[in-house]
Amino acid sequence: VQRMKEDAQKRVTRAEDEERTAKSAMSQAEVAIRSSVTAMTAAQEAEQTAVVQAEAAEQALAQAENDRAACQGEETEARAALSEAKGAVTAIEAEHKALSRLVARDANQGAQIIDDIYVAPGYEKALAAALSDDLKAPLVAAGDISGWVNNGDYPNNLRLPQDVDPMGEFVTAPGVLNRRMAQIGVVSADQGNRLQAGLMPGQRLVSVEGDLWRWDGYRQMGKDAPSAAALQLEQKNRLAALELALNKAQAVASDAKAKYDALAVRLAQLAQADKAARDTRRDADRMVTDAARTLSKSEADKNLAEGRMETLSESLARYGEEASQARLHLKEAQATQAGLEDLEAARSVAEDVKLTVEASRVTMLSRRSGHDELRRAGEIRENRRRVIAQEIKGWQKRLENAEGRTSELQARKIKSEEELKTAKDVPGRLAASRVELVDKLEAAEERRKKAADELAVSETALREAADAERNAERVASESRENRARAETRTEAAIDALNAAADRIREELETTPDALLESLDVDVDDMLRMDEVETEVTRLRRQRDALGAVNLRAEEDAIAVQQEHDDLLKEKEDLEEAIRTLRNGIASLNKEGRERLLNAFEEVNKNFSTLFTHLFGGGEANLVMVESDDPLEAGLEIMCQPPGKKLSTLSLLSGGEQTLTALALIFAVFLANPAPICVLDEVDAPLDDANVTRFCDLLDEMTRRTDTRFLIITHHAVTMSRMDRLFGVTMAEQGVSQLVSVDLKDAEQLVA
Repeated sequence: VQRMKEDAQKRVTRAEDEERTAKSAMSQAEVAIRSSVTAMTAAQEAEQTAVVQAEAAEQALAQAENDRAACQGEETEARAALSEAKGAVTAIEAEHKALSRLVARDANQGAQIIDDIYVAPGYEKALAAALSDDLKAPLVAAGDISGWVNNGDYPNNLRLPQDVDPMGEFVTAPGVLNRRMAQIGVVSADQGNRLQAGLMPGQRLVSVEGDLWRWDGYRQMGKDAPSAAALQLEQKNRLAALELALNKAQAVASDAKAKYDALAVRLAQLAQADKAARDTRRDADRMVTDAARTLSKSEADKNLAEGRMETLSESLARYGEEASQARLHLKEAQATQAGLEDLEAARSVAEDVKLTVEASRVTMLSRRSGHDELRRAGEIRENRRRVIAQEIKGWQKRLENAEGRTSELQARKIKSEEELKTAKDVPGRLAASRVELVDKLEAAEERRKKAADELAVSETALREAADAERNAERVASESRENRARAETRTEAAIDALNAAADRIREELETTPDALLESLDVDVDDMLRMDEVETEVTRLRRQRDALGAVNLRAEEDAIAVQQEHDDLLKEKEDLEEAIRTLRNGIASLNKEGRERLLNAFEEVNKNFSTLFTHLFGGGEANLVMVESDDPLEAGLEIMCQPPGKKLSTLSLLSGGEQTLTALALIFAVFLANPAPICVLDEVDAPLDDANVTRFCDLLDEMTRRTDTRFLIITHHAVTMSRMDRLFGVTMAEQGVSQLVSVDLKDAEQLVA
């Protein structure tokens, strides 16, 4: 009791000390919280300022991007217009050059009156039909033999028939043709046939198609006699029109070029502004990030301080409780010390109660153990009974499948025996073919070896020739270099010798030989002096070749170094972005593979179950093919209806393909149900029994999912199993009416 009293006293003292320590720590935590709140307020203000700047930068960037996009669109349109204008100019120039060459070639044939005639467009064939080869005759003087001579006008011109336009109204020609033009009229084909009989001598009628009617009864259709003169006149008119079109197209191209250049300059300015806006936006984002980081750090410090404050509060409360409990223990110890005389009696009573409680606990544990053993035995027997029932069903199904497989294996055995009989003759044919192929292979191997030996010899010779060629080229190159150096040295020595002789003559007024004899100097020493002087001259030339000193070299080096540092930083940023992007792609691929494999397993399990349910047996599954990576692999449907071999979906009949596809569709719906499913004529390839199975599967799907199925069908069995029918009827001709029937309400009404 005395030790309990001392221990309680020590615990009271220790709890009071710890309580004082906790209060001091709480005061420090409160100070830290106030500091964190102040820092957090400043960080929030900085973040708000940065967000405002970022929003302004975002608006400026959006405006710059819009302006740049609009200008780029205008620049693209201007470029297209410029390209189109240049194409038009090029096409017109090409045609103009071709026609110019043709017209120039015709003009080189000599002076012709056709060169001085200008006809209205569309009347070229008419003029060519009227004058024909006379257009090629030249304009001559009175003394020449052949050509056009100016005889003046008729004193009394013969009048053309009424309502006939004279050819002169459509032609601008020299005066020598006035007589001829006055007697030519332009009419239509019907008028020409009708008016030909009334023509006066020398008169003729023509049409714009090139038809000709003469006064003497001769007529000529333009399609029967095409004229080269008409083509020449058309070319002249076309050339004049092309000149006008070319001038107009060049003007359009010049305007398009000016507009394009202006837009290109503006686009460059907007691109620079866009870049500046992006830099501003990047700086604003960096400021927002820094402010958010500072705010997060302040919030974290505040949370840590609050957590520490809360922990200290709990510690303070716990220490207070411990001090209270220690005081209570101290009082109990003091009371116990007072009643120490009754301790032995209380101890004997406590021992008796303890023995009684221990005996009751042992009895309770033994009975509980027996009850648990009985319960476990009952559960084991119940589970075993269910397993046996399932095994019986499974063995019955296996027996049915085994009977079907037995008949199938028997048929396959018969077929295999027939194939074996056919295959017994194959080894002999293969052996004969093998002997023949071995002989051919040996002959081919001999030819290959000979060709390989010849190829090796040829390659060796080629390498030797190439080496010899390279050596010869090297020797020739060295010889050329030595020759050039020798020539250079010779020329330098001659120049130096001439310069020295000139200097000797100018300064000493004597010749080099006389000076050498008078000085009595060794020739070898003089030669060495010439070599030294030559070397000095060479070094001077090298010094002069270096040029002037670049005073901006240091600034240029600093600018280049700064640009290099910027490029290096951008490279590091790009590498970091590439690493981040690759990590993101890898993470997405990993998550995609996991989710795809999970969905594949669930769909495959549902597909196998629904296939067995629809076909009344058999088995089916989904297989990934063409790749080990699920994200790149293809999907193959392997199915085995009852009584058939395992095969792919394409080898099944139409009804079997339909049921398999329905099983796959509903397997996907079981994995991820949709609110609505529309099936259009899916029961068309099915017979009545399979339609019933399909309807049973629909009922099961409606019970297991919340999907609403909308079936488009003409099958009576399917319609009878639906909840509601919708149809279109034509009660009267040309009037369609929508009709709906609720089959459940109809059944109740009939009942």
